[in-house]
Amino acid sequence: QVQLVESGGGLVQTGGSLRLSCAASGSIASINTMGWYRQAPGKQRELVASITGDASTDYTDSVKGRFAISRDNAKNTVHLQMNKLKPDDTAVYYCNVVGYYVDYDKKERIFSSWGQGTQVTVSS
Repeated sequence: QVQLVESGGGLVQTGGSLRLSCAASGSIASINTMGWYRQAPGKQRELVASITGDASTDYTDSVKGRFAISRDNAKNTVHLQMNKLKPDDTAVYYCNVVGYYVDYDKKERIFSSWGQGTQVTVSS
């Protein structure tokens, strides 16, 4: 179906920046919404940012003005630019992509795929 590969996590000091990327591959017919979620230890997974097919974006309140989501439709890739990072941003970040893939019978079917997760650690 559709596979996602994430990159770009790491360790950064408070106030620093990181850029996450997520590339989708497979029998993709079209991609609708692409998003980034995060899960900190002992907490539920939360939506950080999302971007629709027409480039409409949405952010959770805690990252507004600091994070920016973007997509490259030609490369089926979504990015998350994270600036002014805080220790509270420490979490495993997962990308999620929703769209349609071409099945073995040539029919288009909906998919929702997740990346493997990438650790972001912000030290104080």
